[in-house]
Amino acid sequence: MKPTRRLTIGLCLAAWCLAACQASPTQSQPGAVLFQDDFSRTLSGWDRHRESAYWVDYQDGAYHMRIDAPNADAVSNPGLDFRDVRVQVEATKVDGPDNNLFGVVCRYQDPGNFYFFAVSSDGYAGIGVSKNGRRHLLSRDTLLPSPRILTGSATNVLRADCVGYELNLYVNGGLVSQAQAAEWDEGDVGLMVGSYEQGGAEIAFDNLSVTQP
Repeated sequence: MKPTRRLTIGLCLAAWCLAACQASPTQSQPGAVLFQDDFSRTLSGWDRHRESAYWVDYQDGAYHMRIDAPNADAVSNPGLDFRDVRVQVEATKVDGPDNNLFGVVCRYQDPGNFYFFAVSSDGYAGIGVSKNGRRHLLSRDTLLPSPRILTGSATNVLRADCVGYELNLYVNGGLVSQAQAAEWDEGDVGLMVGSYEQGGAEIAFDNLSVTQP
């Protein structure tokens, strides 16, 4: 069995939408839709940026994030503000090694401060925090394998619950990781993709929803 591995993420490149996209923290009835995006409209607020290290853009009715640099990551968000949320998205590997990292962000404050819920295309998962630009896992010391994760180029449905101090990651309907944290009680949501020793990781995200848990 492949041993677990430590999280080794490099730089973070964050995206912001226009000021018109800003919203106040909201509290609604459980199940209420706070925000959703099927990425069919290229002006829905997500970053569109290309450079040698990474690119993020709308493509073929989805939102693509690609990291060509090794040991790096990119985070993109719609420029909103929420308290407790349930974030769900479909994620499909388009290119690159299975030894990658991708997932969902909540309570995003700025490029160095947020919680992340990550899986890899070779079947590992974990919850972590970026605080003042330094990353570490909250769930365990290492990313752990989960049979819930569909490996390779399969599509996985990721769900991140940020409720009070409780952080839970679900993959394809099953709970795969849990953690607790109290750094922030509100912030933006987002998507992330990262690479390890080999770059070229590209993930397509689709059918994002943010609901009241």
